[in-house]
Amino acid sequence: MTDTKNPFLNIYAHGFARVAVGVPVCRVADPAFNAAETIALARDAASQGAALVAFPELGLSAYTCDDLFHQRALLDACEAALAAIVDASKSIAATLVVGLPLRVEHQLFNCAAVVAGGRILGVVPKTYLPNYWEFYEARQFSSADSAVATEVPLCGSKVPFGAGLLFEAQDVPFLRFHVEICEDVWVPIPPSSFAALAGATVLVNLSASNIVVGKSGYRHQLVSQQSARCLAAYVYSSAGKGESSTDLAWDGQALIYENGELLAESERFADSSHLTFADVDLERLSRERMHQTTFGHSVRRHGAEVAKFKVIPFAMNLALDKPLPLRRTVERFPYVPSDARRRDERCSEVYNIQVQALVQRLSFSGLSKVVIGVSGGLDSTHALLVCAKAMDRLKLPRTNIIGITMPGFATSERTLLQARKLMEVVGCVAKEIDIRPSCVEMLKDLDHPYASGKPVYDVTFENVQAGERTNHLFRFANHSHAIVIGTGDLSELALGWCTYGVGDHMSHYNVNGSVPKTLISHLVRWVAQTGQIGNTGSDVLLDVLGTEISPELVPGDSADAPQQKTENFIGPYELQDFNLYYTLRFGFTPTKIAFLALSAWGERDKGNWPDGPDVVRNVYKVADIKRNLRIFLDRFFRTSQFKRSCVPNGPKVGSGGSLSPRGDWRAPSDSESVVWMKDLERVPDEI
Repeated sequence: MTDTKNPFLNIYAHGFARVAVGVPVCRVADPAFNAAETIALARDAASQGAALVAFPELGLSAYTCDDLFHQRALLDACEAALAAIVDASKSIAATLVVGLPLRVEHQLFNCAAVVAGGRILGVVPKTYLPNYWEFYEARQFSSADSAVATEVPLCGSKVPFGAGLLFEAQDVPFLRFHVEICEDVWVPIPPSSFAALAGATVLVNLSASNIVVGKSGYRHQLVSQQSARCLAAYVYSSAGKGESSTDLAWDGQALIYENGELLAESERFADSSHLTFADVDLERLSRERMHQTTFGHSVRRHGAEVAKFKVIPFAMNLALDKPLPLRRTVERFPYVPSDARRRDERCSEVYNIQVQALVQRLSFSGLSKVVIGVSGGLDSTHALLVCAKAMDRLKLPRTNIIGITMPGFATSERTLLQARKLMEVVGCVAKEIDIRPSCVEMLKDLDHPYASGKPVYDVTFENVQAGERTNHLFRFANHSHAIVIGTGDLSELALGWCTYGVGDHMSHYNVNGSVPKTLISHLVRWVAQTGQIGNTGSDVLLDVLGTEISPELVPGDSADAPQQKTENFIGPYELQDFNLYYTLRFGFTPTKIAFLALSAWGERDKGNWPDGPDVVRNVYKVADIKRNLRIFLDRFFRTSQFKRSCVPNGPKVGSGGSLSPRGDWRAPSDSESVVWMKDLERVPDEI
């Protein structure tokens, strides 16, 4: 049963804020009607947990009033409509940004009024007035640059006035927003660029923006790029049904972007008033700015502009202890796009990065041969596929690949057969070396009980096999004037699930070192489906994908039943890759990662999965998530860094990060995991 007082279930406890764009049906020059529509949408948005609601430019009057803007009756009615919204806001737990024409010291300004809790927090005038093509705003309005006053009397109070206002919620972490109006974002350096440098994480644009062919797509480009450059969320409104169609048409397009990524878009050409919501990750934006140190450099460089902004603090007074589920898609597989087209693009790009990097390494070294251990499992399969394509690119025969499979005490018949078939399909030199005799000799040298017939399967027993395989690979490379290609992946490095100094850890060049396990499985599937190494071999690749992951070092009950199942020890890779992504890429707390995991994995029906809609995926309860996250945190932060501090060279393939000490990740080998474990305890054991 859901705990109705558990803050863990509320998005605001995890650095999110719900924002909304309201597109009301309007009437030209009827402020009372327009205010009523605005208030109705505002109440609806607040009831759904929105902290901030933006409405269209000049929404209280309508944008298409033309010379009616100079009529006192209309201007008085707009101020009365604003007063009605201010009064209604006393019972609306959201901050509203509404557009209206406003007289200030004998000039008329196109303004955005920010309203919350029964008062006007500030008024922002439009800076850039379009006066070309169908636009004639300079005929009616003055630019913000013409304003002298910094305060205006409005609705019975003195209100801050100016383009340099920032609004900061005291009780919602990271929420500081800026408002600009329509054309302001269409210019080479929008006011919001400087506002972002001054700390605004949410950029709001009240726009009217009539529609013509191609404009919708350009709005997407504009808003996407501005949110990405500013490392901010961008909330964009535009006018909809009811604006005058004398010479123009209106589509009511609303957009919400976060750091270049589209979170939500409204229905266009709607016949009724409507809202568009998105939950923006403010903590993520703060983290990105902290990580991208050139953002701070820009703050210093433009310090004079940044200093012009005035911060207006206020309280949201949101109900933060009640459940408010995340209204945002959280991909179960953050390294693998769920959309088939994007997934194919991702696989193609990653594969080609790996291949190109290996081609460069071989070309520079002057060597033309590689040695690779082929186990018949997932990682070595993909590494072998990369080697094959690299030889094709170099116009060298695939016989320059020396594939070696080395069955040991627990090698299954299935994986051994798969290794043989793989090498045959690829067309490499295939060698098979039974390492059991040499392992027995080593165990004898160690006086290990197994050498005298006792079934003692300890870590020494396991690592003697791993070490023998590595020794053969490196000596074969010496003998063949070749380099050893590593097979260990990013997930194994993160969890320390590799033996120090041996094949899954050490090589001359590791093409898989920054590729997580969940992505490798889709890369192998993509190669099978697209025939990257030829038209044969798809069946064996699909067999590999269906093989349970195991190190195959401890004998099981039968030849095809390995005793060791990797995920029984370290948890399911699908969860651990999720944990890795949000730890490595964003540095989130365990509490937030658990919340995101529950949002993604807590229900069975959450969308289309990368491995197809017919595949039944797991559902994880909060206890499952917490248990596996505890495994991840201890292994990642406390026990495994020494293995990552000396990894071989290998290409970084994705923005999700790598664990190379020469690239994305530098960490001490003797750090504790205490602070992460303590934070994890804030996650409830059940919900």
